[in-house]
Amino acid sequence: MNTIPVTVRRAGPEDAAAVLTLLRELAAHQDQLRHVAVSEERMRDLLCREDVVVLLAERGGRPIGFVSVVRHLNIWAGRDILALDDLFVRPEARDGGVGRLLMTEVAGIAAAEEMVVRWEVLEDNEGAQRFYTRLGATLSTKIIAAWPPGAYAAHVGGRA
Repeated sequence: MNTIPVTVRRAGPEDAAAVLTLLRELAAHQDQLRHVAVSEERMRDLLCREDVVVLLAERGGRPIGFVSVVRHLNIWAGRDILALDDLFVRPEARDGGVGRLLMTEVAGIAAAEEMVVRWEVLEDNEGAQRFYTRLGATLSTKIIAAWPPGAYAAHVGGRA
């Protein structure tokens, strides 16, 4: 068992390379690396935004995980929510409470304004579903639609 404590802090623009490395590790783990298009420069810009929060978990100054959330309006609720984008813990740091620690930090951010935290989980990711259920999250099935530029371009300007 590792005796070096884990710390969590908000990532700043100077952490862009570390965040991008972790993001790519997550995408590779999910066989989705081809979808990561963000550059280090763009990541630096994103980490400057107030509505984008990336928390880094570190052990001995080395990043071992992250969680990213984006604050945005939920028009049905008439208030902001936190949309959790990604939660990732490096394999060597799993099963040591790092994911729970990151989620607890997200809860602290949300609690200040009693915001709902929402996210998506792949149907076949049963481990994540068990983890989130243990935290008290509710799970429901929903079809997620995405409309990429190549698909909607024909509808822009009356071309459809």
